Amino acid sequence: MRHGVPAGLAALALGLAAALTLTPTAQAGPPPAPAARAAGAAAPAQFAHPGVLNSRAQLDFVRTKVQAGEQPWKGAFDAMLASDYGSLSRTPTPRAVVECGSYSNPDIGCSDEREDAIAAYTDALAWYITRDARYARKSIELMDAWSAKIKDHTNSNAPLQSGWAGSTWPRAAEIIKHAYPGGWAGQGRFATMLRDVYLPEVINGKPNSNGNWELIMMDAAIGISVHLDDRASYDKAMAIYLGRVPAYFYLASDGPQPAYPPRSTIDTKSELVDYWHGQSTFVDGLAQETCRDFGHTGMAIAATMHVAETSRIQGRDLYPQFKDRFRYALGFHAQYELGAKVPSWLCGGSLAKGIGPATEVGYNALHTRLGIGMENTRKLTEGRRPAGTENHFEAWETLTHADNPN
Repeated sequence: MRHGVPAGLAALALGLAAALTLTPTAQAGPPPAPAARAAGAAAPAQFAHPGVLNSRAQLDFVRTKVQAGEQPWKGAFDAMLASDYGSLSRTPTPRAVVECGSYSNPDIGCSDEREDAIAAYTDALAWYITRDARYARKSIELMDAWSAKIKDHTNSNAPLQSGWAGSTWPRAAEIIKHAYPGGWAGQGRFATMLRDVYLPEVINGKPNSNGNWELIMMDAAIGISVHLDDRASYDKAMAIYLGRVPAYFYLASDGPQPAYPPRSTIDTKSELVDYWHGQSTFVDGLAQETCRDFGHTGMAIAATMHVAETSRIQGRDLYPQFKDRFRYALGFHAQYELGAKVPSWLCGGSLAKGIGPATEVGYNALHTRLGIGMENTRKLTEGRRPAGTENHFEAWETLTHADNPN
């Protein structure tokens, strides 16, 4: 089975049918207002830099907190520097062709690529906070090594692998190119790598795959587009994202069933239930992969929030538009991750938990900035600080986004 293809699609010929019913929301609170449908995507007239996941104001806030020794930022920073990703002795391991099969098997350069990208981002953050040029030079070394060598991604997981690494590289590059005063001679070659190797793999999405694929791929496409000042690619990626979000996270205001995934071949109720991994009862906050496992759902949540964060930096704040969809999705999964009893109507009464460090960015946006009470999400987020790097493309989000008002 491919990493993101629903296991049950083969069963469609059997004509799986299920009644699509609504039950009261599983998290207390007022019913959500209908989500506004976004108009066509539009890139800003001029991109803000650094502007992929982190703005300059956000980074300055973090730097001030770490230098003052305040928590949780100081502890998160110390954990980051103590990790292998923060090592100044790290040696990059680039490949010309990265081959990644289902679940990264085979793993021919897949882990190396993802980890070197996270390390480059780690070093960029470390430089911004400490102003120790050794970290900037190490970040540049890692980015230059890969841009000098990689030519392609192959095998079934190539688009997803490109999404994981392609969402992380621009975060590092934005900080180094637009904030580091020491110069970066290889920035042009690195931009060419993003444009020619990564962007073609992610820009068209994967309509029929599990939704985490397309959301992660759009995280990469949006970040790459910002770094390249590519308005056309940004518009295309944002349009795909705006269609996928309401097809991935359900609200009662959507009607008796979730939206069909745009541009896909899924267009009947039985196909939709199969696509939602057999779930036929829909409540506020349920996600398309909830009944698959929380690991993939967490990656989708993280990617969704990353794009919303970048969009806000670039001048279009999506959080007011999606606030109900986001808060219910976070709260719904947080309650079960915290140990709430699983009802029999949900995934047959059994959940595969393990959401990963996926909640920090969304919690900050909704709670810190918009003032929305999110008790389950708060308990989960604060109880797991500092967030680390468990899910391939999520890194140090307690450091960068905890209680960050900017």
